[in-house]
Amino acid sequence: MGEPRLLQGKNTLTTPRMEINARGLLLYLLYGPLAAKVAHAWRETGSPPLGSWCLHLLVLLALRSLTFQLWFSYGNMLFFTRRRRVVKDGVDFSQIDAEWDWDNMVILQTLIAAMVTNSPSFPGVAELRAWDPRGWALALLLHVTVAEPAFYWAHRALHRGPLFSQYHAKHHSSPVTQPLTAGFGTPLEALVLTAAMGAPLAGAFAAGAGSVSLVYGHVLLFDYLRCMGYSNVEVVSHKAFAAVPALRYLIYTPTYLSLHHREKDSNFCLFMPLFDALGGTINAKSWELQKEVDQGMNDRVPDFVFLAHVVDVVSSMHVPFAFRSNSSLPFATRLVLLPLWPVAFAFMLIQWFCSKTFTVSFYFLRGRLHQTWSVPRYGFQYFIPSAKKGINRQIELAILRADKMGVKVISLAALNKNEALNGGGTLFVSKHPNLRVRVVHGNTLTAAVILNEIPSNVKEVFLTGATSKLGRAIALYLCRKKIRVLMLTLSTERFLKIQREAPPESQQYLVQVTKYQAAQSCKTWIVGKWLSPREQRWAPPGTHFHQFVVPPIIGFRRDCTYGKLAAMRLPKDVEGLGSCEYTMERGVVHACHAGGVVHCLEGWGHHEVGAIDVDRIDVVWKAALKHGLTPA
Repeated sequence: MGEPRLLQGKNTLTTPRMEINARGLLLYLLYGPLAAKVAHAWRETGSPPLGSWCLHLLVLLALRSLTFQLWFSYGNMLFFTRRRRVVKDGVDFSQIDAEWDWDNMVILQTLIAAMVTNSPSFPGVAELRAWDPRGWALALLLHVTVAEPAFYWAHRALHRGPLFSQYHAKHHSSPVTQPLTAGFGTPLEALVLTAAMGAPLAGAFAAGAGSVSLVYGHVLLFDYLRCMGYSNVEVVSHKAFAAVPALRYLIYTPTYLSLHHREKDSNFCLFMPLFDALGGTINAKSWELQKEVDQGMNDRVPDFVFLAHVVDVVSSMHVPFAFRSNSSLPFATRLVLLPLWPVAFAFMLIQWFCSKTFTVSFYFLRGRLHQTWSVPRYGFQYFIPSAKKGINRQIELAILRADKMGVKVISLAALNKNEALNGGGTLFVSKHPNLRVRVVHGNTLTAAVILNEIPSNVKEVFLTGATSKLGRAIALYLCRKKIRVLMLTLSTERFLKIQREAPPESQQYLVQVTKYQAAQSCKTWIVGKWLSPREQRWAPPGTHFHQFVVPPIIGFRRDCTYGKLAAMRLPKDVEGLGSCEYTMERGVVHACHAGGVVHCLEGWGHHEVGAIDVDRIDVVWKAALKHGLTPA
């Protein structure tokens, strides 16, 4: 169970060739005999075989996986947890790929349990009580007196000499703990944890005090506490320890475990620091650091914010706090996620009526914190006339919040800068002339990326969406280069307005056309408006379609080539980046996002809103290359 298994990549920032993680899927075929046994019993009796351990183990497997997933989701909901993160760094693609098979431990433990419960000496479900308080008391006693000290000494042993390098270093290779890190390690580590989890249960059953509720309760509580410790979010208030000092020896905290994970020479306990105290291995910084983290030590104002919005219901499940194996790969509609569509739809309704802009993800670049915020609105809502005012209000509040916090640059994504909505951000700058935060639409770099894709020997281009913000800038730039631009538009007024902006000696290179037939001999199409198959057929064989239309056009012509949306790869020294931006490859962001990054790195003091300044296209392009951004 765990995260739905999708595709697996390699330990690189850039997107490698993705392939189906067949081995991971095949592991679940090991449950075939258990599922077959349950199905057979169900068919024979006509009802769920509640007396079958096989059924209970499969249910427990699902519940355990759900526990890990819910803790993972909570820990990565930055709008809830960013102020109490223990380690401020992000989880990068290398760690995600290394931990891809984190659920191997859960699979192994379930198979071991299947062997134990199917042995002749193990009592059947029908022979057990649903609840037996004696078993719970005995399991607690055995956990404290057997499981905790045994794990403590085994864990200390794993940190010595060759045992660490061969059997435990892999687990500690993850720089930032996550709930899924709790299941990441070697088979030996999994067996040690299985023994620590199973010893109290074995003792309770041996004493004749076992029960079905004890199995469920003990295993799920064990997983719950492990996930809590690895969550990298401080969930225990320092005030509780101040009020009851003895409590700090009875339950560990995420800060406590994080110190062990990073420094490796202290805090070896399972859940109870009492055994570190008895063994003299408590890290002296544990409680003071826990207090500082709980008070928001690692909370920081971002330097740059990319203000995005949700595209649609299906893509809303691509957020980093949903399924990591999904968000760490470019977005695609995956069948395994479709059953969750009703849940995603319900969240859309909730956001529509009672939500505000929230933090989605972050990364670091040269000491600067970059965050992505999302307006709680979906793509289709931007085309509802009655929703326009509310959307602008959400964007305005996000800008004012960023200004109050001290954010340096906020970049508007996609429809958040729509001309018909707010004039490409002009509305907010005009309404609030004293903004300290720089508002940027990033389209100057988008235009630069498109223009630098065009081969230098091209003498003529065909441009659709010619009078849009980007279309205008592209036409004016190309005509200065003495490239003939066939501008598809029915509006002579708009065409003439743009033509008059060009230098007198360049105006002749701008030509208005009203039909696609005019481009029958032009092999360079720049597409800013959706093209149907019928419209694409007018392009001659060998045509290349550059595009800035959202969504991208579908490539119907096999004798033509199709470019992707304008994008740039972030510099190699980006840190903590572990999610893909919509359909972009790993480490690649939309050009408007990159434009905001460049604005921040350069420290420019002007707003970039409204019409694109054609004179700045080359300036922004050279600045992007200077800072290590590269065309994607």
